[in-house]
Amino acid sequence: MRADITPLTDIMTRLRDRDTGCPWDLEQNFASIAPYTIEEAYEVADAIERNDLDALKDELGDLLLQVVFHSQMASELGIFDIQDVVNGICDKMVRRHPHVFGDVTAESHEVPDNWETIKAAERSGYEDNSALAGVALALPALLRAQKIQKRAARTGFDWPDQSGARDKIVEELDEVSEANTPEHVAEEIGDLLFAVVNFARFHKVDAELALKQASAKFERRFRDMEVSAGDAFVGLSLDEKEELWQQAKAKE
Repeated sequence: MRADITPLTDIMTRLRDRDTGCPWDLEQNFASIAPYTIEEAYEVADAIERNDLDALKDELGDLLLQVVFHSQMASELGIFDIQDVVNGICDKMVRRHPHVFGDVTAESHEVPDNWETIKAAERSGYEDNSALAGVALALPALLRAQKIQKRAARTGFDWPDQSGARDKIVEELDEVSEANTPEHVAEEIGDLLFAVVNFARFHKVDAELALKQASAKFERRFRDMEVSAGDAFVGLSLDEKEELWQQAKAKE
């Protein structure tokens, strides 16, 4: 069964009608809608993490609406429309899967490298043909750092092994200690975070996911501490709070 998104595109066309449309929808542009697009993508990820498939269906609809919204605005400017978007992604998927739609043979572990090679070839025709071109500025900082490092590594600019990445963390820690202005401290901490992401990459750890899980773990333990101490929590000494922390940790 083929999906038909015409009802949704018709609704968006109606909402953006200059005479009878919605005033709020008419005021929007690509920049004003972009934050909603990002938010909806995060809500899709949240539904997946909670394994709430009903919510996932709903959130995917909200995300699809964002695609239609941007496409409608582009159509009004005579740039592209939703069919161009569909055609473009279809062409891209066929082009980047020659092992499915062509005569190339690839094992599962080879597919990501082949994908990146094809993407690199696509970038060669752009004005910016850097190996780092196309890494979106709007990505979460840890995820963007990870992608930049992977791109750089593909050119051969990388540590021979994880020990170099580990030593870089120690070096950056020392530079944080030596920094003597707030601006310099901030810069060096940024370098430290970048180095930690690189170390995670060597261990094949997704830094974004690892930090998310660490934050969730901290929140879980901290909430347990609050419940254990009740209203007295804030007034406890640091040693008492540390004891509660260890108790919360022992429960896991």
